[in-house]
Amino acid sequence: QVQLVESGGGLVQAGGSLRLSCAASGRTFSRYAMAWFRQVPGKERDFVTAIKRNGDSTYYTDSVKGRFTISRDNAKNIVYLQMNNLKPEDTAVYYCAADSVFYPSGYRKADLYDDWGQGTQVTVSS
Repeated sequence: QVQLVESGGGLVQAGGSLRLSCAASGRTFSRYAMAWFRQVPGKERDFVTAIKRNGDSTYYTDSVKGRFTISRDNAKNIVYLQMNNLKPEDTAVYYCAADSVFYPSGYRKADLYDDWGQGTQVTVSS
């Protein structure tokens, strides 16, 4: 199990940028695949992006490709989400998630991730 704490959310105008951070506890962070999901009230938690244990492979939902970048620093136990050219439809609570297993056919599924942060609000004004 790993404990996750997100930070970096806030209010930004459309076209602006934010960088989210997810700090993980424990010495086995490098064994976990990591992901970001987002959720708006009344809707399911949606996949945004994922990164494999060593950071050599990343995956994105189509709506954020070319705008968002996931990265990780295994020495610091942190995963980042750089968000550029933000749009009002990116407004959501963003959650960091971890799992000790990377599912090639299931990494977009929230219920396959064992550990979650508390979430950080991102609001993009038009």
